[in-house]
Amino acid sequence: MPDPRRSAPAALRNRDAILSALRTLLPPAGLVLEVASGSGEHAVHFAAALPDLVFQPSDPDPRARASIDAWAAGAGLPNLRPALALDAAMSPGAWPIARADAVLCINMVHIAPWEAALGLVRGAARLLPTGAPLVLYGPFRRGGAHTARSNAAFDAALRAEDPRWGVRDLEALAEAAAGFGPPTVVPMPANNLVLAFRRAAETPEAETPG
Repeated sequence: MPDPRRSAPAALRNRDAILSALRTLLPPAGLVLEVASGSGEHAVHFAAALPDLVFQPSDPDPRARASIDAWAAGAGLPNLRPALALDAAMSPGAWPIARADAVLCINMVHIAPWEAALGLVRGAARLLPTGAPLVLYGPFRRGGAHTARSNAAFDAALRAEDPRWGVRDLEALAEAAAGFGPPTVVPMPANNLVLAFRRAAETPEAETPG
């Protein structure tokens, strides 16, 4: 029987740098939903390093979910759950999870339609309590410009492969993140960024004078 485990070289390169950022951004305990977990290597690495957090990986691709679960089975970590079928672009009410203490998404928003990014922030806003983080990692434009020539070339290659893809504007994403405060921005190696949006408090409805 073929081994369903996939391996992503980028995950091996960036996992420790991302983990270092997560140590300061994630809550000390609770449930972390990872959206678009891909091969599952990040989920295994983070769950092993952060045993007080429970990691819930997810992916819309059944082959990715098979890889995630195979890596998880080999690791035998009690704080790593089986992968869920979750497409970020689906209606938030259709997400197969009711709550989380943090939402994590690595390298998705630039290789998915913009609707997936919008769905991600809507879904996270529905799941997270006040003050909880939505953490994104990847390349982003700032002030309408790429942060490096390599990112500009990467963006062009993405758009040539699928016109719906591309490196997103940090400011456009922040504007779309209704229900969240402005992001904390953490520079990362290889011209990437970590963005941490915190769930804002619900605004109480104004009372109607009697």
